[in-house]
Amino acid sequence: MKTLSRKLLNFFALLALAGVAWFFNTSYHSDNINKIIYSFIAVAIGYFLFKIVLEEGVWKRIHELKTRYSFRKTTSILFIVLSIFILLRIWVIDPSTLLVTYGILTAGIAFALQDVVKNFAGGLIIFITRIYHIDHRIEVNNIRGDVIDIGLFYTTLLEIGEWVNGDQATGRILIIPNGYALSYPVRNYTKDHRFIWDEISMPLTYKSNWKKAVKNVQEIINKETAEITKIAESEITHLQEKYFISKRDIQPKVFVVMTDKSIMLRIRYITDVRERRLLNDKLTKIILNMIMATKDIRISI
Repeated sequence: MKTLSRKLLNFFALLALAGVAWFFNTSYHSDNINKIIYSFIAVAIGYFLFKIVLEEGVWKRIHELKTRYSFRKTTSILFIVLSIFILLRIWVIDPSTLLVTYGILTAGIAFALQDVVKNFAGGLIIFITRIYHIDHRIEVNNIRGDVIDIGLFYTTLLEIGEWVNGDQATGRILIIPNGYALSYPVRNYTKDHRFIWDEISMPLTYKSNWKKAVKNVQEIINKETAEITKIAESEITHLQEKYFISKRDIQPKVFVVMTDKSIMLRIRYITDVRERRLLNDKLTKIILNMIMATKDIRISI
């Protein structure tokens, strides 16, 4: 109710300003004052339609939080863009002059406010193409985090990584320009699916029974990753309907690599993006317990 009351107050304030301009126009009869009246009325009508009718009327009927957020941001962008075009139409009457004005205005803005325009354009691209949206985990310009807000000019992330291992949050809030979406590759961890591949390296001595180790480790990872692997297979099926992706084997595997000092087991498996560290820790502990309980398998130091 407080938000609606504030918006109604802003709406009536715009109408009041139009009324004040009309009062002055009764005495001075100026074309510019007429344009000021029309401008306030036009902005007031747009504000009423987008901010009160759409946001407060339609927005509250949307129950899904992400959809509500995206709808509100979209109406804000449309209100600003349409207001600019309407105001230009009011103040510039001649069509040819209007086109020239649009060109000069665009060039002037692009030159004087390059970063602002770039960030605004980036914001439009993000909303229209859905490069990423709220709750996606992204990496752009070596910055990683979970998207917690997308504004007209900036995106807010809950940072992950840096001094914290395992893709877990650092606690810092990062504000990055939306122009980054136009200048740098955007790596999205959770667009269309939520899994990634992870690996554990396990060095064994050359005296170890590496065949038994591979067999035991394979059984462990098959059991512990069965559920997430099944989910990932389903998501890959949906990806193949949207993108050109060939059929891939996503079953967990144990690869054997010979080094100078050890037999290295490369344990590759699939995991949920946000549970990578938890699953890695769980598998490592289970595998270590298995090795400690097996006499002919030893870790290389």
